[in-house]
Amino acid sequence: MKYVASLLTTLLFSASVFAQSGGYQLGDKVADFTLKSAQNQSVSLSNFTNAKTVVLVFTNNQCAYAKMYESRLLNLAGSYGAKGVQFIFINPGAGDTGETLQDMAAKQYRPYLADEGQAISTQFGAMKTPEVFVLHNDNGNFTLKYKGSIDDNPQMESAVKNFYLKNVIDEVLANRNVSPSDKRVTGCLIKKY
Repeated sequence: MKYVASLLTTLLFSASVFAQSGGYQLGDKVADFTLKSAQNQSVSLSNFTNAKTVVLVFTNNQCAYAKMYESRLLNLAGSYGAKGVQFIFINPGAGDTGETLQDMAAKQYRPYLADEGQAISTQFGAMKTPEVFVLHNDNGNFTLKYKGSIDDNPQMESAVKNFYLKNVIDEVLANRNVSPSDKRVTGCLIKKY
């Protein structure tokens, strides 16, 4: 019986690791996608080929961690917009958790897209909210440069020591190597439907 329990534990752990490694890997080219915005309009990644960098933020209106990061994300989007950085907010639970386009429209995120059916969050391998993916634009081809956490302290903005997302954006804009390239996310698990 102990052997069976150990085998099951090993299989479950292996499946969990495999599930977490899914989606785009650093350096991969990202395919175009189209989602519906909170204003009920179709928005594609290819609409932003004039941006130097695109930051995808998987978030939602119900996660406590997403709420803690809301003002930080809006401040980053505002301060980097003039430098050619486009933030795109994606809700991986829209339509499935009761969040509607009207709920999403109440947020200040622009654009805020509904990932109904979770095709895009699965494609990227997003596991938690909020989780960010930084894409470098090279003549209309987007390459994944970073995926992970926004910073090292979701609870207290004043106590942040490592500004992962801000530093990565600065490095991508300066055409420098990105470090860290992948930081573990603290947030709410994306419930798969």
